[in-house]
Amino acid sequence: MQHKIGIFYGNLSLDISEDSPWRMKRSGFCGMRSKKFDGFMDLDAYDMVTMKLRGDGRCYISTIYTENWVNSPAQEEDNSWQAFVVAPKDEWHVVKIPLEQYLPTWRGNVISSEMEMNPARVVGMSLSVNAEGGVPGSKSGPGDFSLEIDWIKALRTQN
Repeated sequence: MQHKIGIFYGNLSLDISEDSPWRMKRSGFCGMRSKKFDGFMDLDAYDMVTMKLRGDGRCYISTIYTENWVNSPAQEEDNSWQAFVVAPKDEWHVVKIPLEQYLPTWRGNVISSEMEMNPARVVGMSLSVNAEGGVPGSKSGPGDFSLEIDWIKALRTQN
């Protein structure tokens, strides 16, 4: 059986066409999300998310979605926790993100709160990219992007 990878790629544009049938307030963003899990993925026994990636030098955003109990209880939206990911250009690299580095966010903005993620109630994950912002020194701005994903795993590093 041949080993397969996922490729997240496209072109980021900051243009907003006045002729567009879509109501857009901003542009320059692209994301991909897992299907909502049937039940929950329990990451409570783990302390880190690891990914084997080959990138383009851009900063990407890893998001973990947990059962909603903070942002808008009784609503359909999940809580989102985000961390930056930078994969070196044209090199396979294993990225390790401690779960404690994922920050609570609402519509891409960090929430000022003393909340803690409930890793036992994960309902989905995503990767996204934005033309603006990110980690200093990483590639940014409009243009092509490409991120190859070999695998994503949960890891336990502490006893």
